[in-house]
Amino acid sequence: MIDYSAIGLRVKIARIRAKKTQEVLANETGFSVVHISNIETGNAKLSLPAIVSIANALSVSVDELLCDNVVQSNAVFCREAQEILSDCSPYDIRILLDVLKSTKEALRKDERFRKNTHPEN
Repeated sequence: MIDYSAIGLRVKIARIRAKKTQEVLANETGFSVVHISNIETGNAKLSLPAIVSIANALSVSVDELLCDNVVQSNAVFCREAQEILSDCSPYDIRILLDVLKSTKEALRKDERFRKNTHPEN
């Protein structure tokens, strides 16, 4: 199932990063402002040509807009992590890394717990 809300949020984030209004994006893509708003709120389904048009207008890749819906999107998520860390101090990075390690450990424990309590899953 395609998560149109996730796509819409990524479109909105890319639009804001590109310093464009909904009106400008609408003009560049040929969509109405209302349709752009509906896309950003997840209330509109997008066709492949629409996604390509929006990606081109925002100078982003299609996979960046679709990454929440595609299993093999590590490159996009790694790039996002790098962006998050780019303005952090070495101390911030160390703390965030500790949180990440703890979260990963908790996820692995939960996986083992689920396998042991629900072997059919």
